[in-house]
Amino acid sequence: MSDVVDNAIRNFHGGADELEGAIGMYMIGRHVGWRVLVLIHSKKTIAKYEEILGIKVRDEFPDEGPDVDRSIGYKLAKNLSNFWKAVSGEEKIENKRVFD
Repeated sequence: MSDVVDNAIRNFHGGADELEGAIGMYMIGRHVGWRVLVLIHSKKTIAKYEEILGIKVRDEFPDEGPDVDRSIGYKLAKNLSNFWKAVSGEEKIENKRVFD
């Protein structure tokens, strides 16, 4: 874990807010898994953060992490007819909050 973060910090050039966002996503992803990340972030943001961190979220994190049940938005998405429709925005989720 620290290697990913340390390498990202050493190799990053750009705005600190992007670096901070990528590191934050990485830390949260360890707890909730990649499915929650793709629910709360756009594809473009995920790709940007993956580039900053030098990872692929689907390779780095499990589908569901140990704290996935704390994500209200993910609980709601799982109850929809199709999780990927929720991710794409085809089916709306009112509350994407993580860590209830």
